[in-house]
Amino acid sequence: MIVEPPSISEDPAGHVNLLDNPDMIKKREIVEKVLDPKHDEHIKKKLTTRKQIITSLTAGAMAGALAKTVIAPLDRTKINFQISNKKFSGRKAFEFLRDTCKREGFWRLWRGNTATMVRVMPYAAIQFSSHEQWKRLLSRGDGAKYLSPMRRYLAGSLAGATAVTFTYPLDLARARMAVTNAEKYKTLLSVFNKIHREEGVKTLYRGFSPTVIGVLPYAGTSFFTYETLKKLHGEYSGKTEPHTLERLLFGACAGLSGQSASYPLDIVRRRMQTAGVSELGSHYSSIWGTLKYVAQSEGVIGGLYKGLSMNWIKGPIAVGISFSTFDTMQLIIRRLIFFYEDS
Repeated sequence: MIVEPPSISEDPAGHVNLLDNPDMIKKREIVEKVLDPKHDEHIKKKLTTRKQIITSLTAGAMAGALAKTVIAPLDRTKINFQISNKKFSGRKAFEFLRDTCKREGFWRLWRGNTATMVRVMPYAAIQFSSHEQWKRLLSRGDGAKYLSPMRRYLAGSLAGATAVTFTYPLDLARARMAVTNAEKYKTLLSVFNKIHREEGVKTLYRGFSPTVIGVLPYAGTSFFTYETLKKLHGEYSGKTEPHTLERLLFGACAGLSGQSASYPLDIVRRRMQTAGVSELGSHYSSIWGTLKYVAQSEGVIGGLYKGLSMNWIKGPIAVGISFSTFDTMQLIIRRLIFFYEDS
């Protein structure tokens, strides 16, 4: 029997080198291209508008889901204080978390998170996707990567308003589930059914006005801060895109500034949303009436800014995760789609 010498696809011991396989070579080239940041702008220009929207919707939904799941217990704690006249403190927030775990179990801290996901995923998807489209519409057509400061702020505000308009009833349902026991509203569908029967369909948009008014400075400030920090980073570092940890930091700064800019209207929104299940619901029929009552009965700082310190913890975490996840996933998805189709 004649034994042939190893071919070039084998090593001296006769093992097959899989990296020389034509299919493996092709996949390796695709992976190398996917990881190469130099192609990002080329990909964005070559992808159709439809595919840009689909990829940004997908990345936005993933970003929103991850961010909200991480901070769900803190979010429930904040809402509990927002809709009551109890004074907020770090110790009382901890006691609420502890007592909820003892009374209802650890996983009850995520009660209402399913409703949150149903709302947050389309909300984040629409917000991030519409932000890209608003940026395109507001651009001067000069090919600049970033808008002027005023247009940057406006694009963020319009993106937030667009997302809120489409998803507000889900936000109201989530707030109701977060502040009531499981017997009142067992499922997300039961929230809508009970509201429809007992309070009327219009109730699904109760608190919509302060929400839209509040989201304009919140989304505008958040997107403006994040985009501005990325722009400054590129100018000073010479890099086309920031590192993931840098994105997290920029997002955290954006969340901190956005939350501080719009917090009193967030209090008004929550009070009006939960008026139907609150003993003081009659005081929460209008934006001005709610602001006046809360300020007089609880004080400006103790009432209108109640729980802000909690937001200074959860806000930067949530927005940092959201922005960085969106950017990262969008880049990965677009590169994969582009290079697999291109190859």
